[in-house]
Amino acid sequence: MARKLKSDKLLFLSTFLLVCSSVVMVYSASAVLAMDRYQQPYYFLFKQVTWVVLGLCLLLMAMRVDYRYLKQPAVIWTALGGSVLALIAVLLIGPEINGTRRWFAIGGVGVQPSELAKVAVILFTAAVLEHRMDRIDEVSHSLLPVAVVAGGVGTLIVLEPDFGTAMTVLIIVGTMVFTAGLSYRYLFGLALTIGPLLYIVLARAPYRRQRLLAFLDPWSDPLGSGFQIIQSLIAVGTGGIFGQGLMAGVQKLFFLPEPHTDFIYAVIAEETGLVGATLILLCFLVITWRGLRVAVLAPDRFGSLLALGLTMMVSMQAFLNISVVLSLMPTKGLPLPLVSAGGSSMLVSLLCMGVLLNISQYASAEA
Repeated sequence: MARKLKSDKLLFLSTFLLVCSSVVMVYSASAVLAMDRYQQPYYFLFKQVTWVVLGLCLLLMAMRVDYRYLKQPAVIWTALGGSVLALIAVLLIGPEINGTRRWFAIGGVGVQPSELAKVAVILFTAAVLEHRMDRIDEVSHSLLPVAVVAGGVGTLIVLEPDFGTAMTVLIIVGTMVFTAGLSYRYLFGLALTIGPLLYIVLARAPYRRQRLLAFLDPWSDPLGSGFQIIQSLIAVGTGGIFGQGLMAGVQKLFFLPEPHTDFIYAVIAEETGLVGATLILLCFLVITWRGLRVAVLAPDRFGSLLALGLTMMVSMQAFLNISVVLSLMPTKGLPLPLVSAGGSSMLVSLLCMGVLLNISQYASAEA
């Protein structure tokens, strides 16, 4: 086992910068909206500061807990079982918001079980693959347990419905499995399986087809399905090089839907321009780079696969969110990790960063 070192400073710095920008931009994006809804301009700011403080405490705690403790069966099955029960419960008794059941309201605080479920699936996959990598191509031995767990959790998330998060889970697990050594000949079979399923999921939900058509031509319905994309592009385009200035954005004033959550990157682009938007993107690129470096230098297979999964969870969701804002992908309803307003996303993202920073303390040049 490699000796314990200091945590990755660049990884910590990038995370901290994103969290600081979150506090500033959530207030800028939500002040007018909060005043209109709650007559309190600092409503979302106070909530975000609370989540950030709690999340940073969670990050510091995770940095000090040996990541190898996480592969104990009691930890994995507790996290996985709790996540599955929470996903079932939210489908049965969760409040319906905008046609979906994704959150619990506990004491006035929204809790999203799918965020914790992503971490639980990554933990389970890393632990299984560590012990079964030597027979990774044997479907029943290595792939079946991972496929059952990932597929089951993904199905529950799709039923909420939350297609974007479900696809994120499956892509992360698939990457972990192929990184563990699965033969690439399975890619063909996987494509034949996922292709029809993807079509069925898209075809059975009219709003998903509408989103896809709006992505291809948002101006065909500028006041309907294409409204979000058009307003996002207007916000990004009017930002220019240096932006309109903090608090000076216009699109957040009831033009851009949910400017403090899913489309906060559009507000960043409008108010801080290409410079600010690029800095946010660079922070996520650094997290991706340092996270993959942690995975490469981890002293054991579990640490390597866990670091890969956690890095992908944060970075892939970030790049998907940014792609949606820039109209490079259809709208998904995914928040921008470490930046968007929201307690569940902030806490889970900072927890992932804490675990990554802990794994980085055991980096081995011979790994």
